[in-house]
Amino acid sequence: MAPQQRRPRSGRTAAVVAAVAAAVALASGPVFAAGAGVVRVADPPAPASAPIGTPAPTTARGTHPAFGAFLDSGPLGLSRMAEMSQWLGGTELRVAHTYLPGNHWSDIEGEPGFLDPWAQWRREKDDRMLVLNVPMMERNEDDVSDDEVRRLLRQGADGQFDQHFRTLAERLVELRVPDTIVVLGWEMNGITYTHRCGPDPEAWKAYWNRIVTAMRSVPGQKFRFDFAPSRGRDAVPWTECYPGDDTVDIIGMDSYDQPTGLSFDEQVSEPYGLQHQVDFAKAHGKPISYPEWGLFRNGDNAEYVRRMLAWMDEHRPLYNTVTDYCPHGVWQCRANPESSEVYRSVLSGSRTDEPTPQSPAECSPVDLGDWLEDWLGGKLCFPVN
Repeated sequence: MAPQQRRPRSGRTAAVVAAVAAAVALASGPVFAAGAGVVRVADPPAPASAPIGTPAPTTARGTHPAFGAFLDSGPLGLSRMAEMSQWLGGTELRVAHTYLPGNHWSDIEGEPGFLDPWAQWRREKDDRMLVLNVPMMERNEDDVSDDEVRRLLRQGADGQFDQHFRTLAERLVELRVPDTIVVLGWEMNGITYTHRCGPDPEAWKAYWNRIVTAMRSVPGQKFRFDFAPSRGRDAVPWTECYPGDDTVDIIGMDSYDQPTGLSFDEQVSEPYGLQHQVDFAKAHGKPISYPEWGLFRNGDNAEYVRRMLAWMDEHRPLYNTVTDYCPHGVWQCRANPESSEVYRSVLSGSRTDEPTPQSPAECSPVDLGDWLEDWLGGKLCFPVN
């Protein structure tokens, strides 16, 4: 289905730069300072007196993993994100989620203009994430036969479609969103899409690896590839489609409130369900995600929303995005008022996890004086051998 920020500098004079250089000259070894690769969290800021390179305090456990919503594939989806944030009392949606169409290869290459507003949104803040679902085949929802899917998968495994994905990667790098999370061939364990795995799992895995290799070959890329089956066994166990740790960065899962009558506890414990995903990801050393989740077959199910939010708070996915249109939604869909109230009450005015700061394990601060340290945002910090 469909769905550390550096402290800004103030433009000081060259005298400031000279003072910093003089201070650095007094010490031996490399130096860590603002703008030299140390990343800070934006909220709360590290105290001004803290040495640059010192890890910020750990985010409180009560905060929520980074989240967003799928609200529309086009620019309207971005404007609705701002409106949904207001509905949540100002809570920022840090994750934007859209889908490339899969009608033609030109769609999958990211036709000029389609990705531009999403890339602009991502570039506006360092802690934002752009999640992009990428089909593995054209005619992706055209009810293509299993025999045809098998033939296409084998062609892909032989490299016949590599250039389409290199073109997409080049466009994302040109748009300055090289860290896009790519949800490639989502729900491959089902029967909906031409990029499904069931007709030939070995060819599917080989094709996935070809695509990832092609996209990673583009200079400047920092993509993360999210392997996201639908919850449960579906047409084929999703573990049979797993292409390997070298080409998977995140183990996701699309998890809707279905089928009819299935309790949340059963969604957790069923074969290839939520617990299986968590255990599988842990065994492979990967973070988890929920690119799609929401209501579906059991109506306005507030208990499901409450339990799913609690599950994510417990298991800390890298991100999650609720699919927000009827029947799945909690904001745009008025058919689910009780679920909507639960979602809003839990996330309204909340904070989300900040990215982990990068820093040396140990360092020795250098005293430069209050005014210079205030400009830098902290003390210079030299690694301790």
